[in-house]
Amino acid sequence: MKGIFSTLTLFLFTFTVLAQTDPDAYTKKGDQAPQFDFEIQKGKMVKFSDYKGKLVLINLFATWCGPCNAELPLMQKNIWEKYEKNPEFALFVFGREENWDILDPYKKKKGFTFPVLPDPKREIFSKFAKQYIPRNILVDENGKIIYQSMGFTEKEFKELEELIHQKLTAKKN
Repeated sequence: MKGIFSTLTLFLFTFTVLAQTDPDAYTKKGDQAPQFDFEIQKGKMVKFSDYKGKLVLINLFATWCGPCNAELPLMQKNIWEKYEKNPEFALFVFGREENWDILDPYKKKKGFTFPVLPDPKREIFSKFAKQYIPRNILVDENGKIIYQSMGFTEKEFKELEELIHQKLTAKKN
C-alpha cells in the first residue's frame, strides 16, 4: 500500500511540475493564437478568426480522460452557464481524436450544453501542443493567448474562472 501511495504521489508531483513548465506546448501565453478552421455543426465550417473581438476559451479534451471528465462539469456550471448568453464570449470544447459519433452521445449523456466539437485527426490540438490533456487556452479579443494550462486542478480552474470574469467585466465598463 505504501508503494502505491509513493508512486501516486510521485506521479502527481511530476504531473504538477509538467503542468507548470509544459514542455509539450507549441504555444504560450503572449503568443498570437494559431488560425484554424473547424466544424461548428455537422457540415458547417467556420474559421477561428471569425471570433476575433470576443474572449474565446478553447478546451482540448477526450471523452475517456479522467481529469477531463472532472473538469468539464465545472466548465458547464461555472463558466458556460454564466457566460453563454454574453455576446463577447465564446467557448469551444474539442474532442481530440473523436468525431460526432462519439461526441454527440457523450454530450447528451453528460448534459453539457456548450459546443463539443470534433478534432478527429488532432489538427486543432496539434496547433497548441504535442500531447497531454485536458488543456485550456484563453484568447483575448485581439487573438492573443492570455491563459494556457495543461491538466486539471480546481485551483488552476478557479484562476481561469476569475480571469474570464475580469475580462468580461472590464469589457462592460
